[in-house]
Amino acid sequence: MTENILNVNKVSLSFGGVAALKNVSFQVEEHKILAIIGPNGAGKSSLLNVVNGVYKPQKGQVIFKGKTWKNVVPYEAARSGIARTFQNIALFKGMSVLDNILTGRNLKMRAGLLSQAIYLGKCQREETNHRKAVEQIIDFLQIQHIRKTPVGRLPYGLQKRVELARALAAEPELLLLDEPMAGMNVEEKEDMSRFILDVNEEYGTSVILIEHDMGVVMDISDKVVVLDYGKKIGEGTPEEIRNNQEVIDAYLGVAR
Repeated sequence: MTENILNVNKVSLSFGGVAALKNVSFQVEEHKILAIIGPNGAGKSSLLNVVNGVYKPQKGQVIFKGKTWKNVVPYEAARSGIARTFQNIALFKGMSVLDNILTGRNLKMRAGLLSQAIYLGKCQREETNHRKAVEQIIDFLQIQHIRKTPVGRLPYGLQKRVELARALAAEPELLLLDEPMAGMNVEEKEDMSRFILDVNEEYGTSVILIEHDMGVVMDISDKVVVLDYGKKIGEGTPEEIRNNQEVIDAYLGVAR
């Protein structure tokens, strides 16, 4: 049987009197792609923020790789094997693609301050290895032609791909993608879908994906969780979700 890399158990999150999540539970199996869908304001991004330690839920628990998390902060989540991208691109616009991706290796750098200052021995070897790992990701995502280009000069779709590359540079076991295809045209969405599938298949990385394009969700997901006003109203395979009347009424909008 496939084991769960992540268990979210009865998580509730409120901001003042506003409930963002209400008793939400789901599991992510190892090497699988889980999509989270729902209307704007349903609590999807808040749920990702709970998973990687940005928000602390008032109730419930998050179990990652069999360990129950208590007061985990984002850098600890990253160190444990979780990486993410964001709805709004969060890159260093004046830096090159290569240097942006290198920042994703930060938690894997072990050389001390003095070693980095004189740039000899261990530090030099370490940077060589990090650059080698980054070059492999650049080849994998087919962005060799822009590796030295400042990110701010790139079109939106390529910036999204660079952000994915930076997340992969951390070598995550669980990858959180918050609307990775927002604002893309059809061709860019097809490319990003293919890369997500390749990451899942070739690296064995588990993926949680928030996405509004139902064609993409139904094509690449192994399982789908549906939120509405912070409450889970559906969970199952894409086919099961497509035929779930409560989900249809709340989100998909397909006639009976």
